Amino acid sequence: MNGAEVLDVGRDAIWLTLQLCAPVLIVGLVVGVAIGLFQALTQIQEATLVFAPKIVAIFISLLIFLPLMGALMSNFMHHIAARIAAM
Repeated sequence: MNGAEVLDVGRDAIWLTLQLCAPVLIVGLVVGVAIGLFQALTQIQEATLVFAPKIVAIFISLLIFLPLMGALMSNFMHHIAARIAAM
């Protein structure tokens, strides 16, 4: 394996990581902003109010996006296995 192939695999791995994390992070961001807006509008300044809805939303998003994440990881593994077999 030369340097270009190593960089290509590394780039693919970083891109896969972004694809796996993005849905959950976006859900957490949206819920956090919505709760923050609700707190600002109602002047409820409870610091622990954000955590429970965020945890529930992230858990539900993980359940929804788990098949997509599994398919992405499976495709990446097949790609890596094909590169190993080609060596």
